[in-house]
Amino acid sequence: MSALSGIKVLELSRVLAGPWCAMVLADLGADVIKLESFDGDDTRGLGPPFLHGMSAYFACCNRNKRSLAMDLAAPASRPLFEALVRQADVLVENFRTGGAERLGAGYAALSALNPRLVYCSISGYGRDGPGATLPGYDYAVQAEAGMMAITGPVEGPPYKVGVAVADLATGQNAATAILAALLQRQATGLGQHIDLSL
Repeated sequence: MSALSGIKVLELSRVLAGPWCAMVLADLGADVIKLESFDGDDTRGLGPPFLHGMSAYFACCNRNKRSLAMDLAAPASRPLFEALVRQADVLVENFRTGGAERLGAGYAALSALNPRLVYCSISGYGRDGPGATLPGYDYAVQAEAGMMAITGPVEGPPYKVGVAVADLATGQNAATAILAALLQRQATGLGQHIDLSL
């Protein structure tokens, strides 16, 4: 029996930080369902390398998950989506600020359906504050944090670190926060909203 056996996770995220978080939960035994648009996660097409038509990037951070294509904006999808939310323990999303709410998938709407839901939002700069509406990318965060100034040649220009360290660290921190929220839920019976930024 795995540590998170019986825990159901809905993943509404794409690219890296959110998928990495959900991958960690899946590796620990959670049942993760990745909800994708009909176009699929952007990283499905990032390559080479490809194996059996799937990019290595996508395969790396989406292992141990099930996938379901759904148009969250379509009214016909709502009953299925709400049924999945009612059964979920955790939801991970990385829409830009306001995007989940426009789709009826924000924390307020979904916690009303399932008060035990642990809802994790990942964004570039958090859900409130001066950068809340800005898109966030690992490359930009590395530059703003000064990390690029300490890599590459001493007398040369800034260099991006080869690995998306901000995304990976945020995904790990999100998984840790979710585990803490699940533990707290055992005492309170209630979920909560986790807000992480790159």
